[in-house]
Amino acid sequence: MNKQFFQYLNRMLWMVFAPVMLMMSACGTGEKKKGSGDTTTSGTIHISADESFKPVIDSQIQVFESQNPEAKIIVHYKPEAECLRDLNVDSIRMVIVTRGLTEEEAKTMTDRYSFKPGWGPLAFDAIAVLVNSKSKDTLFTMQDIRGMAKGISGYKYKVLLDGTTSTSTVRFLTDSLLKGQPMGKNVVAASSSEAVIDYVSNNTDAIGLVGVSWVGNREDSTQLSFLKKVKIAQIECRGCNGTYVDPVQYNIATNRYPMIRTLWYILKENYDGLGNGFTNFLIYEKGQKIFSRAYLWPARMNFEIRKTNLE
Repeated sequence: MNKQFFQYLNRMLWMVFAPVMLMMSACGTGEKKKGSGDTTTSGTIHISADESFKPVIDSQIQVFESQNPEAKIIVHYKPEAECLRDLNVDSIRMVIVTRGLTEEEAKTMTDRYSFKPGWGPLAFDAIAVLVNSKSKDTLFTMQDIRGMAKGISGYKYKVLLDGTTSTSTVRFLTDSLLKGQPMGKNVVAASSSEAVIDYVSNNTDAIGLVGVSWVGNREDSTQLSFLKKVKIAQIECRGCNGTYVDPVQYNIATNRYPMIRTLWYILKENYDGLGNGFTNFLIYEKGQKIFSRAYLWPARMNFEIRKTNLE
């Protein structure tokens, strides 16, 4: 009698709880598909990146996808302000820009997505000053750069930027160089960094400001073709008056070059998806070496600088 009773009780419990367990399993499966249809090495995501860094980001994505054939990263190159606005676009998983989040922006995103976004530095970049290949002026002080940007009389050059309102180069010029003062009427907008190079190559009365990743890699055939059309000017060294330096890695790492900015990632992902996989690639050895080869200074790995005495 007791044995039959317990068998009956087991059947009743199974009839009650089996549907519940199946429902929970189904819910869990649906939640996984909705939240993590991609993994750290597979799937498709969209990201937005500052147009100033197109050459090096293209290289990063090319290598990452070659190592992970099932992964697809679709990048949208835009002015920095538009990239930051894309943080409010659900389909954009990550943005790559020249600043991190403010406290207010971080709180807004945390409230919206119910988790704190991740962000951090990737590399340090220099803004290169380009002049026409026929120009005899290849040495400038920061006073010269500010004077031209303000449109002060006596400076003959037009200043070419990759836009006039919302790019990272414009923000650097207005915030770091002009300290909020207005730009001169001689500041001219181009549609992109490549358009800046083209304009300067065809006009001897113009200088251009672009990220060094567009012109710094002497092993890149496209950049070598750019350097046949323009020259990279030297800027007076920070803290060593009378010395003029190029926007190269050593001068970026030692803060000798006076126009340096930081490249940041901002990630909207709270699980081990493709955004986290690509971020880990960028911040560890392989990605950092790609930044190094693009003549940026890696922010996440300690590349040693050794002092030598030459006799």
